[in-house]
Amino acid sequence: MRFFNTEGPIQLDKHYCLPPLQRWALEDILRLIEQEKYFLLHAPRQTGKTSCLLTLMEYLNRDGRYRAVYAKRDYRIHARSEVAPITGDSAFNIKAESLRLGDFTAAETHALLQEHTEETGQVFTPEALEHVWTLTQGQPWLVNALAYETCFRRPEGRDRSRPIDIKLIEQAKEHLIQHRVTHLDQLADKLSGARVRHIIEPMLAGEALEQLPLHDLEYLIDLGLLRQPDGGGIEIANPIYREVLPRTLALVPQASLPRITPSWLDDQGQLNPERLLKAFLAFWRQHGEPLLRSAPYAEIAPHLVLMAFLHRVVNGGGTLEREYAIGSRRMDLCLRYGAVTLGIELKVWRDGRPDPLAQGLMQLDGYLAGLELNSGWLVIFDRRSGQPPIETRTQVAEARTPNDRAVRVIRA
Repeated sequence: MRFFNTEGPIQLDKHYCLPPLQRWALEDILRLIEQEKYFLLHAPRQTGKTSCLLTLMEYLNRDGRYRAVYAKRDYRIHARSEVAPITGDSAFNIKAESLRLGDFTAAETHALLQEHTEETGQVFTPEALEHVWTLTQGQPWLVNALAYETCFRRPEGRDRSRPIDIKLIEQAKEHLIQHRVTHLDQLADKLSGARVRHIIEPMLAGEALEQLPLHDLEYLIDLGLLRQPDGGGIEIANPIYREVLPRTLALVPQASLPRITPSWLDDQGQLNPERLLKAFLAFWRQHGEPLLRSAPYAEIAPHLVLMAFLHRVVNGGGTLEREYAIGSRRMDLCLRYGAVTLGIELKVWRDGRPDPLAQGLMQLDGYLAGLELNSGWLVIFDRRSGQPPIETRTQVAEARTPNDRAVRVIRA
């Protein structure tokens, strides 16, 4: 029985797959070979480059006009003095074309999942098919990893008489993120690099990207962290990566948190937002300053500390969802715990900028409307210079949005 592959090249007899030679323009490649021109195939890690090249090699050898050989080369820096540097032109600077292997389309994503249905009889509900596409945006490794976790690792999914629904897909997504499986862990490791940080940090904070080096942007797109939608602009490549990045950055503050008694639950084990607010204020006043210094991205340190605290809350049985957009100067959080949904907007007040209260109330109004909520939190982190200590300046007030939704305004 075949399965979804997440490691190494595709083997047609063992793995569900899309025909590798249909994933790129074969006619264009054959033209370049006929003209004896160099070309490069590039794409993010684990998207199928090796599988495509091996299949091309087999195709050329079957055709009989060429003898193709695949060679894998590891480039290393040698310190020994007798190793001379390579000089002169190489294939990398005399290439005729640079070809990029794209992600799956929605139709290709559905077709790959359908191979499992044809082989086992186990169906994906239409909603589950669409959810896999939405979560992954066709990133090949994510599609395969999500499907493998759902259909081959989870006991419910191994029951071939049970349809694969959205609930199973969501459980598989959470497992991939929480356990930081290899591919996601490798992406997370890139976050410490300066080329990644000076783009990802303002994006997570909702800040505009100014004086952006083009080569750095291209680097993040090649890594697969960012994409450029047809409408223009840039964004995090898919919803799973949008979850992985802030969760990873919040790991250090989360590990630094003291033990917190879950006083935010009522006698029936349900989330009480007022108790949660009281617990956060006590936590922030006591531990905010040192935890801010532990966050890896200074510009969004308050966001990371609050998310670390909320992850302690949702570990008891809830979820925390994030939304952020370039230029909005905000991050939105949606905390779901049992029957309770809490919408939270985060703003930062920096030197030289006006009080973000009015803009925050307007933006939160739209966010709460989308969640069909009549109340929420607006958290304003005052990062202006010369402010008093956190324990003395943190306070709560009540306000109303333009559409008369109730808001607890936390100035921290």
